[in-house]
Amino acid sequence: MTTALLVAAFLMGFLGSPHCLGMCGGLVAAFSLSMQDVSPAKRRRLIATYHFGRLVSYSVLGLIAGVIGTTVLEPLMKGNSTPRILLGLVLVFVGVTMLGMPFLNKLERVGMRFWQYLSPIRQKVFPLNTYPRALAAGLLWGYLPCGLVYGALLIAVVAHNPLGGAALMFVFGLGTVPMLVATHETVGWLREKIGRFRLRQLNGVLMVLSGMAVIFVPMIMMAMHGGHGDHDAHGDHTQMSHSSPSVMVSDAGNLSHHGTSPMTDAPHDSLHSTDEHSETMAHAQ
Repeated sequence: MTTALLVAAFLMGFLGSPHCLGMCGGLVAAFSLSMQDVSPAKRRRLIATYHFGRLVSYSVLGLIAGVIGTTVLEPLMKGNSTPRILLGLVLVFVGVTMLGMPFLNKLERVGMRFWQYLSPIRQKVFPLNTYPRALAAGLLWGYLPCGLVYGALLIAVVAHNPLGGAALMFVFGLGTVPMLVATHETVGWLREKIGRFRLRQLNGVLMVLSGMAVIFVPMIMMAMHGGHGDHDAHGDHTQMSHSSPSVMVSDAGNLSHHGTSPMTDAPHDSLHSTDEHSETMAHAQ
């Protein structure tokens, strides 16, 4: 898990949080209404408690996503560039989604069925006047269907790291906190600034570019490095070709130097043996 992915997850949560108000706004209002009878200080602590529960829930989902990536995807992609390419494609997909493409709407509808299934349990946490109830409400809130959350989970899956996936989803959740705890006036100001400067769209473009860089930059670098390697090999071959005549001459000199001694000595030895044989024959006569 890299710092760049954590930063991307935080910005994804922060700049995408105006979208969250459409889904989470009613839930936040219901939580606030259930805390009308508590003191302002306790209300702040209860709000912090259910947001902490929501972050824990996101972290658990990120941990599960990381385990899936490690146990299912990683064994299929060892020793190749598929994990990097898949991560790049997911970043591009999430970036395009942040630009407004409704690719995850169907997945949100599937998640809504599960959310409705949890309705009897959700009713038991109201009113949110105790810390255990606030924590339980936050833990349930983490399963509210949201395309932005699903996009972050896709990144956690391809990260192939359970703890990294949990950290990524925790940081993503932190990015959504300012918008969801702000007062009505601050929410309006944040939404106006994010919409005016198109910060969500800008972040979507950055994620698309980041995904393309993750996919293509290593390929380009490898191609360039491979070209230099061929050039170096050609240079080595040329140097060997230029140096080979001198090496052959040197080797030939060495061979002729070492080879002439036995060849020149052999006739001398045979003549010496012939002379000794002649003298022996003379004495015998």
